Amino acid sequence: MDFAISGVHIAPAYLAVVGFLVGILGGFFGVGGSFIAGPALFAVGVPMHFVVGTDLAHIVGKSIVAARRHRALGNVDFKLGLIMVIGTIVGVEAGAQIVQYLKRQAKADVVIACGFIVVLVAISLFIGWEGWRTMQMRRSGRGKSGASGRAAGMKSDASVIAFWAIAVHKFNLPPTISLPVSGIERISLWPILAVAVGGGVFSGFLGGGAGYIRMPALVYLLGVPTHLAVGTDLFEIVVSASYGTLTHALKGNVDILIALVMHTGAAVGAQIGATLTEKFHGAAIRLAFAPLPLLGAGLVIYTLLTRH
Repeated sequence: MDFAISGVHIAPAYLAVVGFLVGILGGFFGVGGSFIAGPALFAVGVPMHFVVGTDLAHIVGKSIVAARRHRALGNVDFKLGLIMVIGTIVGVEAGAQIVQYLKRQAKADVVIACGFIVVLVAISLFIGWEGWRTMQMRRSGRGKSGASGRAAGMKSDASVIAFWAIAVHKFNLPPTISLPVSGIERISLWPILAVAVGGGVFSGFLGGGAGYIRMPALVYLLGVPTHLAVGTDLFEIVVSASYGTLTHALKGNVDILIALVMHTGAAVGAQIGATLTEKFHGAAIRLAFAPLPLLGAGLVIYTLLTRH
């Protein structure tokens, strides 16, 4: 039995396999997996506004599973995640309103698809460059630990652009807070909210948890160790994606049956991915992540070309 949406028939097995793959990626990299799930739905003919809302809906359950696993591994900074939820919800609503505007103008498919391509290619190239340079730095023996290991489960981390986070930490505009779990003694609240709002806009506009934006921002701008960034981002996605699902459902952009079938596969894959993070250091995780957004971008480009 196939599911039909806007005249498009989709096999449940296809949705379950996509969900399983996205679950592994989400659990391992701390992202919602919309850079694969969104293009995969778009490729079989699902309109882009449904892609955005339905992808958010399926990500909620998968992120709960992965976040619980990361919590057990000590990879979640709850204080940071709860602070970010506030800014993310504001951003999600702004992104959802942009989708509604484009839907009324009958431009949602093309504009959102082009947004996917630009963002995914840029993220892939940047993280690939940074991960490769950091790996070279580690081999040369010049890598510095990005975390003290005070908190349970914390892994040492390094980055060739660690000076970005140092500059952000020197920005002392009140109010300032401490994030002991992430090894951050003091940081202004405003950069945290800026990262949260930015990630929320991308989530509401392109779907998913926007972990492909927020996870790198946590590492490069806020100085959170990669393993903690992965777990904290998944925890934050649970709340923000739930709100995103609600606001898109009220706007008629969610197919709940597709989301549920994808979740059956994602729930299994998420536990596998979360466990695998223990086997790799931060730079290796980022380097492994780099080519994946290109797959999603390529799938969107192919779909646009073949449809026309």
